[in-house]
Amino acid sequence: MLSLVRKGRSSIMTSCSLFLTSFNFYSLPLLSHSHYNTLPHAPTLSRALAYPRPFPATILPPGFRALSNNFSTTREASGTMDSSVSVTYLSQRQAAEIDNTLMGPLGFSVDQLMELAGLSVATSIAEVYKPGEYNRVLVICGPGNNGGDGLVAARHLHHFGYKPSVCYPKRTPKPLYEGLVTQLEALSIPFLSVEDLPSDLSSDFSILIDAMFGFSFHGSPRPPFDDLIQRFVTLQNYNQSGPKRSVIVSVDIPSGWHVEEGDINGIGLQPDMLISLTAPKLCAKKFSGPHHFLGGRFVPPAIAEKYKLLLPQYPGTSMCVRIGKPPKIDISALRENYISPEFLEEQVEADPINQFRKWFDDALAAGLKEPNAMALSTVGKDGKPSSRMVLLKGVDKDGFVWYTNYESHKARDLSENPHASLLFYWDGLNRQVRVEGSVQKVSDEESEQYFHSRPRGSQLGAIVSKQSSVVPGRHVLHQEYKELEQKFSDGSLIPKPKNWGGYRLTPELFEFWQGQQSRLHDRLQYSPQEVNGQKVWKVERLAP
Repeated sequence: MLSLVRKGRSSIMTSCSLFLTSFNFYSLPLLSHSHYNTLPHAPTLSRALAYPRPFPATILPPGFRALSNNFSTTREASGTMDSSVSVTYLSQRQAAEIDNTLMGPLGFSVDQLMELAGLSVATSIAEVYKPGEYNRVLVICGPGNNGGDGLVAARHLHHFGYKPSVCYPKRTPKPLYEGLVTQLEALSIPFLSVEDLPSDLSSDFSILIDAMFGFSFHGSPRPPFDDLIQRFVTLQNYNQSGPKRSVIVSVDIPSGWHVEEGDINGIGLQPDMLISLTAPKLCAKKFSGPHHFLGGRFVPPAIAEKYKLLLPQYPGTSMCVRIGKPPKIDISALRENYISPEFLEEQVEADPINQFRKWFDDALAAGLKEPNAMALSTVGKDGKPSSRMVLLKGVDKDGFVWYTNYESHKARDLSENPHASLLFYWDGLNRQVRVEGSVQKVSDEESEQYFHSRPRGSQLGAIVSKQSSVVPGRHVLHQEYKELEQKFSDGSLIPKPKNWGGYRLTPELFEFWQGQQSRLHDRLQYSPQEVNGQKVWKVERLAP
């Protein structure tokens, strides 16, 4: 039997994720205005630094951490976060002060933090614009740190499955930037001159990333960036009834905007997505697009205490978080255009159990969360179906095994009608497997062996929970659990409840589904047949 390893309900953090949560955003000291006037645009971008622990000095509602002092705050709805909590917006001077503080005694390097900035940009884009539909990306990079963020984002987008191209007309002759260019060239990511760009950017690109100007921009954009911004503006005014135009994503500041007052003349760039870095700048209050994200994770306690920044908590190990009101979604318009390898009859295993093992191994190798999670559907004598998610705990030639309380709703259904359906869904691979069959209890010995392989906390939980029965409150469960925990604190054997054990579904039908473009999905069905007294599985293709 294939024994499935218990991983718990939380995803496993990779070594890369562990590295990334150790750091965060960078910044450079603010250059003088006289220095800015010598440049085609200002290069500095505000950053802060990762710190995985919340600052405890200010108590906020769930979803926010105390991170600003005397800074502008505005009440913002923030996805699932408390919409009554304020979010900090920084002026240009305040952002520069934070930069100088961070890049002084804390000693973070620009290249280290630029890497995290670009990763945050790429992950924000991937949250909204999936590569199956928005595949071709043009990143326009300025000569400063904002452009460096764009170069790093292009590399990560390539690894995420996008096809980025880069326009980098004013290259910075420093080893950091030259190294970023070399990395992209090693991935065969094309660099395009301004002259190489198509007249209609929407004809070649589905996403345009504005990584030209940062928060320190001063004055009017100079060539060739003035013309590039105007091309973006012309594109966004394109007749929406025609072909779908490219979406525009701005990094930290929409290029050409005043860092505090926004699009002063009302005729500038209006991006579809704004990715703020460190904290939103004051101009972000004027952003009216559907997607506003905050990139990076920060702030060290010293900065949090000094500035009391009010910013949303990052979910899990994510490098970005949505801020502002989420867009209204037309549910009927939600769809995914799947891109998968062909799944052909001549490629499949003759035995569906072997084919299942093959796909299950692929799900494990892909690092999908809980690949053994399955929807179990049952029907009682009343004819009413019910479904719930359970965890597969074993599979062999005899079938699929899971464990539960024998007095639960599903157990009652199975006692009245010993037939069920299982459904596995592996989103990252565009795959589903459906299994139908008869169900029997596993042996007491098998249930006993598995029960004692579980963590002791799970064993106690199985005794406490009279599954599917009504309880007066969660406190009752906790009280009973504590009593049992005390009772077995000596490490003695915890007896398996008599009303707890396993079930095995013996397969009678399999369907393997793989998503394809234009809804022309692959569906291969295995059904049993008898040939010369032997049971064999017949494979047939079903219409999608």
